[in-house]
Amino acid sequence: MILNSINWNVDPEIFNVGPIHVRYYGLLFALGFMLGYYIIEKMFKSEDIQQEWLDKLFMYVVIATVVGARLGHVFFYGWDYYAQNPGDIIKIWEGGLASHGGAIGILIALYYYSKKVTRKSMIWTLDRLVVPVALTAVFIRLGNLMNSEIYGHATDLPWGFVFERRGETVAKHPTQLYEALCYLVTFIVVFFTYWKTKAKEKQGLIFGIFLIGIFGSRFFIEYVKEVQESWEQDMTLNMGQWLSIPFIIGGIYYIYKALKK
Repeated sequence: MILNSINWNVDPEIFNVGPIHVRYYGLLFALGFMLGYYIIEKMFKSEDIQQEWLDKLFMYVVIATVVGARLGHVFFYGWDYYAQNPGDIIKIWEGGLASHGGAIGILIALYYYSKKVTRKSMIWTLDRLVVPVALTAVFIRLGNLMNSEIYGHATDLPWGFVFERRGETVAKHPTQLYEALCYLVTFIVVFFTYWKTKAKEKQGLIFGIFLIGIFGSRFFIEYVKEVQESWEQDMTLNMGQWLSIPFIIGGIYYIYKALKK
């Protein structure tokens, strides 16, 4: 029997108790942060880095990720709406997070973290932080799948998903899974690069690999992904691709700089 498509109609809400609604997205998001904390704790212990640095790093990153991702969605994709409805900006539970905004938020937070806490180069922190961040990105994209959101164009490939909850009747590219798989590969590469090589001694190398792995794959997957906003329809490159380019260039720069040294 040949599989033609996969009918996808998962309820994004696992259960609710009164006003409390537990959704797959939030659970996967939290799981990603928990595993990320465990991974970077092991990394810091292996380098004999004090626990206080880890706790403060976790606080900085959690706040920066949520605030940055939300504001990224507001300004990059939905400004026309939120300019008229500013009160909805805080309604994160209704959906709307942009990974590029999250990345920018983390970079800003790490700048202050490096100045106030470690007093080391910001790149030193990034070379370590991007390892768990890559894994967290996998869980976030799986959360998007459970929400039946951010998927691709119509396809006749056997692994196409019919997102029935969104009213779709034809199979679409499950781009959430494409990105999750690419991010998983990126995580495996940076994880083993950190533990099995001396890459962490070449400042910026692991960070550069991460940038190219995450945003390079994002750039190409955008070609089969439906645009998030109607105004992107006539763009040669969509917003996600334009926002990925600076990160890809940055990745190339940091790899070149690290290897040159």
